[in-house]
Amino acid sequence: MNEREKHDLIVNSKEIEQIHTSELLPPELDESDKKGHRYWIGVVSASHVEKGVEGGFAQLCHGKVSSLRRMNAGDWLIYYSPRTSMQGGKVLQAFTAIGRVVDNQVYTYHMTDSFVPYRRNVKYYPCQQVKIADLLDQLILTRGQTRWGYHFRYGHLQIQREDFLKIAVAMLGAEVETHSLSL
Repeated sequence: MNEREKHDLIVNSKEIEQIHTSELLPPELDESDKKGHRYWIGVVSASHVEKGVEGGFAQLCHGKVSSLRRMNAGDWLIYYSPRTSMQGGKVLQAFTAIGRVVDNQVYTYHMTDSFVPYRRNVKYYPCQQVKIADLLDQLILTRGQTRWGYHFRYGHLQIQREDFLKIAVAMLGAEVETHSLSL
């Protein structure tokens, strides 16, 4: 079985709930739960996600501070991108990045005289985009809901560990078993 087939088996298996997921993911994810770390989704266009990944920062909800302050060092963040770009981009509806909050510092970044957004440092990991349609029936957040997008309307939401792990397995694919997610 090649790496892609392994990935597809894990992601598409109806038995994923029966798999002891911590065997598939690095120990840092298992330790996160014990330390009380939380799991978040940020809703951001793919073009803005790329800038954050390149710069090692998170910026949510058009640069507002409240969402960033809800997260703590060690928390995990997955970006969901409804579109490729904010203004007129193509529909994407995919998870586009995964990272871990590095510290508890929330800071401002001067982009223009009229726009000074808040940011925080995040360490991102190499991953593949995963269409949410592939996971809708597997996630507690969306399972059985025709209007699943309603959850994403505020731009930042906490998710259950089980949902985070299912998305992480899909995004990290074959890299999951060997990929180190340490800070």
